[in-house]
Amino acid sequence: MDVVNGLMHGFAVALQPSNLLWCFVGCFLGTIIGVLPGLGPAATIALLLPVTFHMEPTGAIIMLAGIYYGAKYGGSTTSILLNMPGESSSVVTCIDGYQMARRGRAGAALGIAAISSFVAGTIGVILLSVVAPPVAAFALSFSSPEYFALMCFGLALVALLGGDSIIKALLALLVGLWLASVGVDLFTAQARFIFGQSKLLGGLDFLVIAIGIFAIGEILSNVEKRGAVNMLPVPRGIRNLLPNWEELRACRFAMVNGSLTGFIIGVLPGAGSTIASFVSYGVEKAVSRRPEKFGTGVPEGVAAPEAANNADTGGALVPLLTLGIPGGSSTAIMLSALILWGIRPGPLMMDEAPDVFWGLVASMYIGNAVLLLLNLPLVPLFAQILRLPSYILHPAILGLSIIGAYSVSSHLFDVGLLAGFGLLGYLMGKLGYPSAPLILGFVLGDAMERALRQSLMMSQGDLSILVSRPISAVLLACAVLILLSPLLGRFNQWRTRALHGS
Repeated sequence: MDVVNGLMHGFAVALQPSNLLWCFVGCFLGTIIGVLPGLGPAATIALLLPVTFHMEPTGAIIMLAGIYYGAKYGGSTTSILLNMPGESSSVVTCIDGYQMARRGRAGAALGIAAISSFVAGTIGVILLSVVAPPVAAFALSFSSPEYFALMCFGLALVALLGGDSIIKALLALLVGLWLASVGVDLFTAQARFIFGQSKLLGGLDFLVIAIGIFAIGEILSNVEKRGAVNMLPVPRGIRNLLPNWEELRACRFAMVNGSLTGFIIGVLPGAGSTIASFVSYGVEKAVSRRPEKFGTGVPEGVAAPEAANNADTGGALVPLLTLGIPGGSSTAIMLSALILWGIRPGPLMMDEAPDVFWGLVASMYIGNAVLLLLNLPLVPLFAQILRLPSYILHPAILGLSIIGAYSVSSHLFDVGLLAGFGLLGYLMGKLGYPSAPLILGFVLGDAMERALRQSLMMSQGDLSILVSRPISAVLLACAVLILLSPLLGRFNQWRTRALHGS
């Protein structure tokens, strides 16, 4: 079955009333889950998995996929309004999205995030339909050395653009990598850096660190600045509740950049939307005509990572459906669901289960339109959160943060960690240390260590395996060049002007 006939068959399946209903239910649940930090799409899919055993497989996978990519839409809301990323992929959105909210453009930032998500999601599905088999074959050329090199490249890019001082950015990055090593070593089963606390054997949770450093740190900074009744300016009038034509025009290339970057990186199993959002932000800043404005609240700084975040979902489904290889926790649960229903993902899935394969692909076209219609009308409603005075908003954010941290493992120990990381975030802001490198270092640290140690096992301890393979060698060379580039006087002057906005 070719692509055109496959899509026609898929739309005939997806437009059935029952499948349309499940598509809407999945998108709606995904949006709510994305807004609420603490649960996440993987946990929600796992919780609903037993319910789907009594459903028809096509409708069930359409609903689960709707939760998966719908959560990407909702994740930007708390990042923009409250500087509280609920997922690691939403960290980059905080950089310019929260600054836009501070300038009274919260509604515009939310609108740009929704529109970018729609464009990227649509492009991702189109690419999924057309180039899935050849792109999946290319992804098979990536092994542990290539994944390690890719993560090194992403970390180097973040360190370069992370703040005024690349030394401070690297120090924050190293702290994040160290935090990722806390817990039991999977290779030796030895406890590391737990300091006698058995609750740390399972490691630290991303949500506790991210909410502590971003949300609690921001609350402490705002409490220190007395005199303001509202934490953020309230957008007034319909013009301030939605993006204007100039902002949308400025974002058009950022959306395309984020869409392509997100899809390509999403195809690589284990890479994920976190790397995609950081890389797309760095690329957009590098090619922008006004790099000095990034970090001060530019629309492109919201559009690029949000587009990459959502296009990643289309890319992540390529290895899942064509090779049976999940790219993350959410797709791993979806893989197990397909196997339980008696459907084997792989090269023959298009012919053996065309209703499920093409019905899912077609439902994603419909789902992206549903999400846009759901999210744009909610922009004015979400923007009204900023009308709350600080003496109400601060305790509300604090309470939501504590609930989110406690929900991780139902231990008060995590609430204590939340307070500690909140203080760390406050001190980093005061001393000029960027938060983004620390977060990315923590997110990628575990996978990076695993890829390195697996590479050494493949080569029996020979580090040359990292530079003897063409793809990994090129990526590592790019990472080294990025870290050495500040030594070039002219480049460092450009970089300093870009970061200072002068």
